[in-house]
Amino acid sequence: MRASLPLAAVLAGTAAAAPKIPFVTSSTVIPLRNGVVVSARQSAQNACFVIGSTTLPQETADIVDDLASTVTCDKTATTISGVPDVTSGSTTFSSIDFSQSKQTPLEFALSKFATASPLANSDLATFQDQLNVYQATEAGIRSVGGSLAIKVPKFFLEFQVSRIQTAQGNPPTAAGLQVDHLRDKVLKNAPKESQDLLDQVTQLATQLK
Repeated sequence: MRASLPLAAVLAGTAAAAPKIPFVTSSTVIPLRNGVVVSARQSAQNACFVIGSTTLPQETADIVDDLASTVTCDKTATTISGVPDVTSGSTTFSSIDFSQSKQTPLEFALSKFATASPLANSDLATFQDQLNVYQATEAGIRSVGGSLAIKVPKFFLEFQVSRIQTAQGNPPTAAGLQVDHLRDKVLKNAPKESQDLLDQVTQLATQLK
Protein backbone atom coordinates (compact mmCIF):
# COMPACT_ATOMS: atom_id res chain seq x y z
CA MET A 1 0.00 0.00 0.00
CA ARG A 2 1.30 3.46 -0.99
CA ALA A 3 2.30 5.66 1.93
CA SER A 4 0.09 8.73 2.52
CA LEU A 5 1.66 12.10 1.72
CA PRO A 6 1.97 14.61 4.52
CA LEU A 7 -1.00 17.01 4.66
CA ALA A 8 1.25 20.05 4.04
CA ALA A 9 2.51 18.53 0.80
CA VAL A 10 -1.03 17.82 -0.38
CA LEU A 11 -2.09 21.43 0.28
CA ALA A 12 1.00 22.79 -1.46
CA GLY A 13 0.22 20.77 -4.55
CA THR A 14 -3.37 21.97 -4.58
CA ALA A 15 -2.24 25.59 -4.33
CA ALA A 16 0.23 25.13 -7.19
CA ALA A 17 -2.50 23.71 -9.44
CA ALA A 18 -4.98 26.49 -8.76
CA PRO A 19 -5.20 29.21 -11.41
CA LYS A 20 -3.80 32.57 -10.43
CA ILE A 21 -6.45 35.29 -10.34
CA PRO A 22 -5.18 38.88 -10.55
CA PHE A 23 -6.06 40.99 -7.54
CA VAL A 24 -8.11 44.00 -8.61
CA THR A 25 -9.44 46.76 -6.40
CA SER A 26 -11.61 49.78 -7.11
CA SER A 27 -8.51 51.97 -7.00
CA THR A 28 -6.50 49.90 -9.47
CA VAL A 29 -4.68 52.10 -11.97
CA ILE A 30 -4.27 51.18 -15.61
CA PRO A 31 -1.26 52.50 -17.55
CA LEU A 32 -1.98 54.48 -20.69
CA ARG A 33 0.12 56.09 -23.39
CA ASN A 34 3.25 58.03 -22.42
CA GLY A 35 3.24 56.63 -18.90
CA VAL A 36 0.02 58.42 -17.88
CA VAL A 37 -2.29 56.44 -15.62
CA VAL A 38 -5.97 56.82 -14.82
CA SER A 39 -8.21 55.11 -12.31
CA ALA A 40 -10.16 52.07 -13.44
CA ARG A 41 -13.36 54.09 -13.18
CA GLN A 42 -12.01 56.88 -15.38
CA SER A 43 -10.54 54.42 -17.88
CA ALA A 44 -13.89 52.70 -18.25
CA GLN A 45 -15.38 56.02 -19.32
CA ASN A 46 -13.08 55.94 -22.34
CA ALA A 47 -12.89 59.72 -22.57
CA CYS A 48 -9.97 60.95 -24.68
CA PHE A 49 -9.78 64.22 -22.75
CA VAL A 50 -9.30 62.67 -19.27
CA ILE A 51 -5.52 62.44 -19.36
CA GLY A 52 -4.43 62.34 -15.72
CA SER A 53 -4.78 60.23 -12.59
CA THR A 54 -6.46 62.65 -10.18
CA THR A 55 -9.87 61.30 -9.15
CA LEU A 56 -12.70 63.37 -10.54
CA PRO A 57 -15.58 64.66 -8.39
CA GLN A 58 -18.69 62.55 -8.96
CA GLU A 59 -20.52 65.39 -10.70
CA THR A 60 -17.63 65.82 -13.14
CA ALA A 61 -17.35 62.07 -13.65
CA ASP A 62 -21.04 61.93 -14.58
CA ILE A 63 -20.53 64.71 -17.13
CA VAL A 64 -17.56 62.81 -18.57
CA ASP A 65 -19.80 59.77 -19.03
CA ASP A 66 -22.24 61.91 -21.01
CA LEU A 67 -19.55 63.54 -23.15
CA ALA A 68 -17.28 60.57 -23.84
CA SER A 69 -19.16 59.61 -27.01
CA THR A 70 -19.94 63.20 -28.05
CA VAL A 71 -16.64 65.05 -27.75
CA THR A 72 -13.65 64.21 -29.94
CA CYS A 73 -9.98 65.02 -29.34
CA ASP A 74 -7.25 66.35 -31.59
CA LYS A 75 -4.25 64.20 -30.71
CA THR A 76 -1.90 66.69 -32.35
CA ALA A 77 -2.95 69.79 -30.37
CA THR A 78 -3.29 70.62 -26.68
CA THR A 79 -4.77 73.53 -24.76
CA ILE A 80 -4.87 74.22 -21.00
CA SER A 81 -2.74 71.93 -18.80
CA GLY A 82 -1.91 69.68 -21.75
CA VAL A 83 -5.52 68.64 -22.35
CA PRO A 84 -6.15 67.68 -26.00
CA ASP A 85 -8.05 70.25 -28.05
CA VAL A 86 -11.65 69.01 -28.02
CA THR A 87 -14.53 69.41 -30.45
CA SER A 88 -18.30 69.08 -30.05
CA GLY A 89 -20.38 69.55 -33.17
CA SER A 90 -18.82 72.44 -35.06
CA THR A 91 -17.19 74.00 -31.96
CA THR A 92 -13.54 73.44 -31.04
CA PHE A 93 -12.28 74.59 -27.66
CA SER A 94 -9.20 76.38 -29.00
CA SER A 95 -11.46 78.71 -31.01
CA ILE A 96 -13.18 79.93 -27.81
CA ASP A 97 -10.37 79.46 -25.28
CA PHE A 98 -10.69 82.16 -22.60
CA SER A 99 -7.08 81.64 -21.49
CA GLN A 100 -5.81 83.05 -24.78
CA SER A 101 -7.64 86.35 -24.25
CA LYS A 102 -6.34 89.48 -22.51
CA GLN A 103 -9.76 89.84 -20.90
CA THR A 104 -10.64 88.47 -17.47
CA PRO A 105 -12.52 85.13 -17.56
CA LEU A 106 -15.89 86.75 -16.84
CA GLU A 107 -15.30 89.67 -19.20
CA PHE A 108 -14.44 87.18 -21.93
CA ALA A 109 -17.53 85.08 -21.21
CA LEU A 110 -19.88 88.07 -21.27
CA SER A 111 -18.56 89.27 -24.60
CA LYS A 112 -17.98 85.91 -26.32
CA PHE A 113 -21.08 84.06 -25.20
CA ALA A 114 -23.70 86.79 -25.59
CA THR A 115 -27.21 85.63 -26.51
CA ALA A 116 -29.53 86.90 -29.22
CA SER A 117 -32.37 89.35 -28.74
CA PRO A 118 -34.98 88.13 -28.18
CA LEU A 119 -33.34 85.46 -26.06
CA ALA A 120 -35.44 82.63 -27.53
CA ASN A 121 -33.82 83.23 -30.93
CA SER A 122 -30.42 82.13 -29.61
CA ASP A 123 -28.92 79.00 -31.18
CA LEU A 124 -29.22 76.52 -28.34
CA ALA A 125 -27.26 73.81 -30.19
CA THR A 126 -24.24 76.08 -30.57
CA PHE A 127 -24.32 77.15 -26.93
CA GLN A 128 -24.56 73.48 -25.91
CA ASP A 129 -21.55 72.60 -28.06
CA GLN A 130 -19.61 75.46 -26.49
CA LEU A 131 -20.57 74.21 -23.03
CA ASN A 132 -19.59 70.64 -23.97
CA VAL A 133 -16.03 71.60 -24.92
CA TYR A 134 -15.64 73.69 -21.77
CA GLN A 135 -16.90 70.86 -19.56
CA ALA A 136 -14.65 68.34 -21.31
CA THR A 137 -11.60 70.58 -20.97
CA GLU A 138 -12.39 71.23 -17.31
CA ALA A 139 -12.57 67.47 -16.68
CA GLY A 140 -9.18 67.04 -18.33
CA ILE A 141 -7.69 69.86 -16.25
CA ARG A 142 -9.13 68.34 -13.07
CA SER A 143 -7.64 64.97 -13.97
CA VAL A 144 -4.14 66.48 -13.83
CA GLY A 145 -4.80 68.78 -10.88
CA GLY A 146 -4.54 71.98 -12.95
CA SER A 147 -5.86 75.50 -12.30
CA LEU A 148 -9.63 75.79 -12.40
CA ALA A 149 -10.00 79.36 -13.66
CA ILE A 150 -12.06 77.74 -16.42
CA LYS A 151 -14.97 77.39 -14.00
CA VAL A 152 -16.08 81.01 -14.47
CA PRO A 153 -16.73 80.84 -18.25
CA LYS A 154 -17.97 77.26 -17.91
CA PHE A 155 -20.59 78.20 -15.32
CA PHE A 156 -21.50 81.23 -17.41
CA LEU A 157 -22.15 78.97 -20.40
CA GLU A 158 -24.31 76.70 -18.23
CA PHE A 159 -26.15 79.84 -17.12
CA GLN A 160 -26.70 80.95 -20.72
CA VAL A 161 -27.92 77.51 -21.79
CA SER A 162 -30.41 77.52 -18.91
CA ARG A 163 -31.61 81.02 -19.86
CA ILE A 164 -32.12 79.99 -23.50
CA GLN A 165 -33.95 76.79 -22.56
CA THR A 166 -36.21 78.78 -20.24
CA ALA A 167 -36.94 81.39 -22.91
CA GLN A 168 -37.75 78.65 -25.43
CA GLY A 169 -40.31 77.13 -23.08
CA ASN A 170 -38.23 74.18 -21.86
CA PRO A 171 -36.77 75.27 -18.52
CA PRO A 172 -34.44 72.73 -16.84
CA THR A 173 -36.14 70.71 -14.12
CA ALA A 174 -33.02 69.86 -12.07
CA ALA A 175 -32.38 72.31 -9.23
CA GLY A 176 -28.70 72.57 -10.12
CA LEU A 177 -29.52 73.75 -13.64
CA GLN A 178 -31.91 76.56 -12.72
CA VAL A 179 -31.02 80.08 -13.88
CA ASP A 180 -30.78 81.56 -10.37
CA HIS A 181 -28.64 78.68 -9.09
CA LEU A 182 -26.21 79.04 -11.98
CA ARG A 183 -26.14 82.82 -11.56
CA ASP A 184 -24.95 82.24 -8.01
CA LYS A 185 -22.35 79.74 -9.25
CA VAL A 186 -20.90 82.33 -11.62
CA LEU A 187 -20.82 85.04 -8.94
CA LYS A 188 -19.33 82.73 -6.30
CA ASN A 189 -16.48 81.66 -8.55
CA ALA A 190 -15.67 85.18 -9.75
CA PRO A 191 -14.72 87.05 -6.54
CA LYS A 192 -11.90 88.97 -8.25
CA GLU A 193 -14.04 90.24 -11.11
CA SER A 194 -15.25 93.85 -11.15
CA GLN A 195 -18.62 94.70 -9.62
CA ASP A 196 -19.81 96.01 -12.97
CA LEU A 197 -19.28 92.59 -14.58
CA LEU A 198 -20.95 90.81 -11.66
CA ASP A 199 -23.92 93.18 -11.93
CA GLN A 200 -24.25 92.29 -15.62
CA VAL A 201 -24.62 88.62 -14.70
CA THR A 202 -27.22 89.47 -12.06
CA GLN A 203 -29.15 91.54 -14.60
CA LEU A 204 -29.06 88.76 -17.22
CA ALA A 205 -30.69 86.39 -14.72
CA THR A 206 -33.79 88.59 -14.82
CA GLN A 207 -33.93 88.72 -18.60
CA LEU A 208 -35.57 85.49 -19.73
CA LYS A 209 -37.42 86.63 -22.85
